[in-house]
Amino acid sequence: MFKKTSTVQSAGEHEYDIVAIGSGHNGLVAAGYLAKSGKRVLVLERNAWLGGGVVSRELTLPGFRHDQHSMAHIFIQANPLLQRDELGLKSRYGLRYLFPDSPMTSVFEDGSTLSMYRDPQKTAAQIAKYSRRDADAFLRLSAQAAAWLPMLVSTLYTPPMPNGASNALLDQSREGQALWRTIQMSCHDVLASYFENDKVRAHFARIAGENLVSPDEKSTGIGVFVFVGFLEAYGFGVPVGGSGQLTDALKRCIEDHGGTVLISQEVKEVTVSHGRASGVITADGKRYTAKEAVIGAIHPHQLGTLVPSVDAEVRRHAEATHITDAACITVHAALSGPLKFKTTQPVESVMIELLPDSYKELRQCFDDLRYGGFMRESLLGLGSLTMFDPSRVPEGKAIAHLWDYVPYCHPEGLSWDQAKSAYAERMLQRLKRYVSNVDDVLLSFHCDSPLDMERTSPSFLRGDLHGVATTSYQSGAHRPTPDLGQYRVPSVDRLYLVGPFQYPGGGVFGAGRATAQVICEDLAVDFSRLEQPL
Repeated sequence: MFKKTSTVQSAGEHEYDIVAIGSGHNGLVAAGYLAKSGKRVLVLERNAWLGGGVVSRELTLPGFRHDQHSMAHIFIQANPLLQRDELGLKSRYGLRYLFPDSPMTSVFEDGSTLSMYRDPQKTAAQIAKYSRRDADAFLRLSAQAAAWLPMLVSTLYTPPMPNGASNALLDQSREGQALWRTIQMSCHDVLASYFENDKVRAHFARIAGENLVSPDEKSTGIGVFVFVGFLEAYGFGVPVGGSGQLTDALKRCIEDHGGTVLISQEVKEVTVSHGRASGVITADGKRYTAKEAVIGAIHPHQLGTLVPSVDAEVRRHAEATHITDAACITVHAALSGPLKFKTTQPVESVMIELLPDSYKELRQCFDDLRYGGFMRESLLGLGSLTMFDPSRVPEGKAIAHLWDYVPYCHPEGLSWDQAKSAYAERMLQRLKRYVSNVDDVLLSFHCDSPLDMERTSPSFLRGDLHGVATTSYQSGAHRPTPDLGQYRVPSVDRLYLVGPFQYPGGGVFGAGRATAQVICEDLAVDFSRLEQPL
């Protein structure tokens, strides 16, 4: 399926216009646009598989394809990449999505549920089970989210405006000032101003948790509106065949335009000639020349190592970026049949949050992490997408994807390689509080600790799936630093960055499109031509 390098290379075979380091979806998106423009593109991946955080693999048993990292594709749905199908991923290269009616459900320990739907009236009816006042408040929140969404969407897939200019622009109107205030607030601040019921608050607070932060962290309040706005306007995309189908479609696009994608090629250094990125050297000593640009999925903590000539001040600020305290740990399970929830209502959603009955306990769980300990109870997220897409498993079978948050350094000083199986059993025991047939259907499971996350992708340093923390001082044009916020590397011409540590952040955004825009600007390529569907 993948191309491998030959031991014999002809003259010029290692010369390309563009060399991209890493095959995460953002790098592939950028490479796809450049290949479409007619550039000779090479993508080098250090693993024996492609995709970074967007990959489907047989982690447990033959025939069971698990999404190792990203499960649902949410924020990419508004990207012109898919909205206009600019690279033909849907029309030509086989990418298909399902959009279930209920993107998210919370299941509480007592068996009660709260489901969200693309129709806000249906969600309000769910909330009314707990509070009629909160149902009305949700409709106001939904309307505000819809009003803000077009402006927010317009900023996500192009290079970010300078932070100072952005704040000044918001300050020019009452609406902008209200948005700025919400951006500075915590998720809890927002929820306390809208909702009175404990379970309703917990349900929406879990949204902040999906960004690896506590609902009490400041500058998380806007996330509630972004989440609700996207959920209702675009839905949660379930890629048919698994998350890796996006990666496969991007690979087909690049190769169809004459590009080359190679696996098992770890880049050890970006070469620089006369101040310009000129190519890369791999771990086995191969040199690949980039006549026009290098695209690097290079974590800011590793920038100085891979690019020794980077400016010392740029390197210092890059290495000072902060990693999220909460690392991710996942369990992928092969099942002989579907899970049976201990609920009176059926649970059929893309994301299923298994919550304690107390909102206070949910908040305290994140406090536990803040001080370096395990959460007092696992805050499990669950996906079992075979309820919508049975093509991922043998007939009649199912899969489950469980995630939880833990410190990168084990609180008891153990190696995660030693301790992950015990923690996975803890997660499965927690699952049994909500699901009645875990022991009956569980065939096999695979656990990825924070250490495994880091091993699968250099972007996931210390198990942070967002690359670096999503704090206010590492956001917008300052993500990951003011020096690197426009995807360029000062002092190294024609070196461009992609990855979850760049704006707009972690998750499946297709943010490589913005990197491609910057490259095209510098190479005098008319990007508007590339916006036209194939």
